[in-house]
Amino acid sequence: MKFIIQIALAILFVGLLSSCSVPVTSYQNGTSDFDIKRYFTGKVIAYGMVQDYTNKVTRRFCVDINGSWQGNKGLLAETFYFNDGEISYRNWQLTKLDDGKYQGTAEDVVGTASGQQSGFAFQWQYQLVVPIDGETYQFILDDWMYQVDEYRVFNRTAMKKFGIKVAEITLFFDKQLPQESCSPVS
Repeated sequence: MKFIIQIALAILFVGLLSSCSVPVTSYQNGTSDFDIKRYFTGKVIAYGMVQDYTNKVTRRFCVDINGSWQGNKGLLAETFYFNDGEISYRNWQLTKLDDGKYQGTAEDVVGTASGQQSGFAFQWQYQLVVPIDGETYQFILDDWMYQVDEYRVFNRTAMKKFGIKVAEITLFFDKQLPQESCSPVS
């Protein structure tokens, strides 16, 4: 019985540690505001990688993004090109709310994603359905974007299952690249 209690406490401790996060509002005193609507209007290219829980890179990819807005409603059409040859698509339907808050839906997102901009940072949280080896799994994503300048944004995403981080996704967005679209990732 003592062993079971120790295991339960260890799982609880890991769950608590993995849920700790800095509030996005801690970035509100930055020198500039990250305007999601302005940044994600037109074409953007992003390069990224997925790392498993051991930090091993398991996939690399490039994303072509085309954003358009009508008032406070936006569409981000994303095409992902993975190094293993897979191509996938996601179309975010976004709504800008008050006080830097956003909501969104997409084909592979369960329910509604929610996010908030503060200073140079943007936090986006949602549940994503991911196909793996013929089955689908739901993960909680905690997505953080940090604007470096008017052209570049870094993105780090924690992917969790049962409150435990199972993977991390890192992206680098660039609006200034001379390249028009992604080339195959090898």
